[in-house]
Amino acid sequence: MNSNRTLPSNVLSSQSVFGAPCWVSLTARDLRVTQDFYRAVLGWQWRSVKLGDQFKVAHVDGVPVAGVAAVASMWQIASAWTPYFAVASADEAVARVQERGGTTAVGPISFPPGRAALLADRDGAVFGIWEGKLVTGWEDWRQAAPAFVRLHTRNAFDAAIFYGEVLDWASERAGCCEVHYEENEVVLRSGGDVVARIHSGVLEAAPDPTLRPHWQIHFAVSDVEACARAARAHGGAAVQGGLGSSEAIISDPDGARFTVTAIP
Repeated sequence: MNSNRTLPSNVLSSQSVFGAPCWVSLTARDLRVTQDFYRAVLGWQWRSVKLGDQFKVAHVDGVPVAGVAAVASMWQIASAWTPYFAVASADEAVARVQERGGTTAVGPISFPPGRAALLADRDGAVFGIWEGKLVTGWEDWRQAAPAFVRLHTRNAFDAAIFYGEVLDWASERAGCCEVHYEENEVVLRSGGDVVARIHSGVLEAAPDPTLRPHWQIHFAVSDVEACARAARAHGGAAVQGGLGSSEAIISDPDGARFTVTAIP
């Protein structure tokens, strides 16, 4: 049953922005260390949620922007950032993933006011899907933190076909995400805004997991160098392209990697 049917007409749901990234979540080990790190690097404030003591939601100027679950040790999984894509039906999206050679790690399971699943594409890149009411207004969420998400994968065109079929990209449905080829990348646009990029070149069997297919979260910041300094000072690491670079790849104390990108 599609949970969106019970929502008031003025509530933004996953069906309104289907196919687009709508949330990001971090699996962590030490919740206190994680909160301190992201507060110092990205200025996030943290609030509790009903899911339990190991779960928190980060806010920027009162807008929810990301979730963290300190379950990496308990579930024996890596600490990592995961993007979630909006879907009209979680059950249908999971079935499409499995039909096309992907895998299901968790779900779909109920997280009121919606349902979620954690999946992997056929090259092993992990992503999530969300059906239901959005945690925050989609436009507010995009303006408050994430710039876009980028898939580093074996073959961008093959990946674009996989995700397009799973998430209804470039379909005949009104409001679907548009797919273009720009500057050697597949680019996903929603309402004219770039929301995801797909880049070819990584290896499925690379010894270094950071070189295997994976989704990378890009957070928009006003000062890339300040974020890099704060990361190093609070137990993380940062790699910049040079003085004045518009991006830096940052690892938090648990090893989860993300990118900070200068606000244009």
